[in-house]
Amino acid sequence: MIYKRGFLITMICLGFGLTTKAQLKLWQHGMITDEFIFEKAPYPECHAATIAETDQGLVAAWFGGTKERNPDVCIWVSRLVNGKWTEAVNVANGIQNDTLRYACWNPVLYQVPNGDLFLYYKIGPSPAKWKGFERISKDGGISWSAQQALPDSILGPVKNKPVMLGNGNILSPSGTESGGAKIHFEISKDQGKTWTITGPSGDGKTIKTLQPTILVHQDGSIQALCRTQNRAIFETWSKDNGLTWSPLAQTSLPNNNSGIDGVSLKDGRLLLVYNHVLPPGNLAKGARTPLNVAISKDGKTWYAVLILEDSPISQYSYPSVIQTKDGLVHIVYTWRRQRIKHVVIDPNKLVLKEIKDGVWPKVDGYTAPAVTGDTKDL
Repeated sequence: MIYKRGFLITMICLGFGLTTKAQLKLWQHGMITDEFIFEKAPYPECHAATIAETDQGLVAAWFGGTKERNPDVCIWVSRLVNGKWTEAVNVANGIQNDTLRYACWNPVLYQVPNGDLFLYYKIGPSPAKWKGFERISKDGGISWSAQQALPDSILGPVKNKPVMLGNGNILSPSGTESGGAKIHFEISKDQGKTWTITGPSGDGKTIKTLQPTILVHQDGSIQALCRTQNRAIFETWSKDNGLTWSPLAQTSLPNNNSGIDGVSLKDGRLLLVYNHVLPPGNLAKGARTPLNVAISKDGKTWYAVLILEDSPISQYSYPSVIQTKDGLVHIVYTWRRQRIKHVVIDPNKLVLKEIKDGVWPKVDGYTAPAVTGDTKDL
């Protein structure tokens, strides 16, 4: 009897999983690759992936270790070679001396157009006390320079990639979490050699913003969308190449106090990857599932196009997104803190459905699974 009951439960769960997977396909038009960068790793947890395109191909990085904040957390790098991701290489650790070691955090890869590949990352006991570092590759991530600390006033990009503006300057999205959560931007006029700060935006207390992502519009205006602790994605705009910014304002999109990332597509549209999750009640933090993709022409009206993940188990978060020279869009993200997922989509094959009043639209035949997983580490 016990055997039969266990078998029945297993079959019910299997059937639910297959049904959910079939329904999810209704929201995955245009997806052409869905893979793990690795199946096994020498550490139990990983997070905060980043991706860049070089002349030698795609490069991805993330942090991995026993658990976020643990001193053994290091930065790992893998390259896509002949259609397969290479075994990840440990390229940075937080060893300070024989008796002190800190965790590494939030790597960000940035390929300077016609220049070097930069790997930015943070080392420290917490986001409020970390410091920015960099390593540089001249061969597409095969080899790296020695670790170099950024100037004390410069953190580097805290999660999302910098962008090169039309005037040749590089604009880097940054921010601090000491004395409140507030964003600022860093500008380089010499391809990443030196930086100056603009901002911060807000006081970090009323509106708590983190980890901006930069979208450049066809008219040259710049929109920065931010993760917040205020239950919504907030925005700020610049009309002068990032020198000054408008007051922070709430968008129509929800936020669960988790990272987002976006990219300005070659056709002028704007693509955003995020968890379309409004936290329950008055909470600032919500489940990190589902993981969604939206498109906009003006940065104001957004259209639902993809659901990358929608399982009630664990979390799918911290996306990084780029558009490669062939026009395809590549996304990497955390999969249950156990692996890094790589997804490729064709932006010309996306099916758009307008998001109204901040509510993700329904598709006939699709029912989102209830979130029942452990959210204590969200």
